[in-house]
Amino acid sequence: MSHTLAGPAHSELLVKKSRFIGRVQPVADRAAAQKVVADLWAEHPTATHVCWALMAGGHSAAVDDGEPSGTAGRPMLDVLRHQDLEGVLATVVRYYGGVNLGAGGLVRAYTDTVAQALLQAEKVPIVQMQALKCAVPYPLEGRVRRELDAAGATLGEVQHGERVTLEFALPAHATLALVARLNDAGSGQVVWMDLTDAEPAD
Repeated sequence: MSHTLAGPAHSELLVKKSRFIGRVQPVADRAAAQKVVADLWAEHPTATHVCWALMAGGHSAAVDDGEPSGTAGRPMLDVLRHQDLEGVLATVVRYYGGVNLGAGGLVRAYTDTVAQALLQAEKVPIVQMQALKCAVPYPLEGRVRRELDAAGATLGEVQHGERVTLEFALPAHATLALVARLNDAGSGQVVWMDLTDAEPAD
């Protein structure tokens, strides 16, 4: 199961007089990541580099920001990938200390900075949710609400017309079992609908 982070976490390393300031945090997409990086440049205007890596599906990125190609962004992204993280941005602000670290030294420094920050971070599982909508006779409303509560569903819009129409979302892995229980309880009276459907006519 993929995880994301509950909030930001930080680290700082000093390697041969170069200062590496790391941060990992949850972000939704590349635009949000780029705003964080811009804010870091504003916060550290005299930094030598602000390298970053984003693990967020189709928005993923690895940016060396002037470091030799493949020595910063890619190793940082590999750390996120190996920990099965999603929707997470890793940033490292570097202040150059006057001593060249070489390609191997840079890879280790950026990798270690991100890894140290992740040790401080709280990881939370990503639960895939599925949205559903159904219409039931009034006598079944109470039973449906109890089943939704037991399944950990989040109830959305409820409409009372000819029937009761309920929209809800629940963890995808629990969907099949819930649908089966409601169909059984309703003896064929539960009508499943697309989320865009109006209430079905009798």
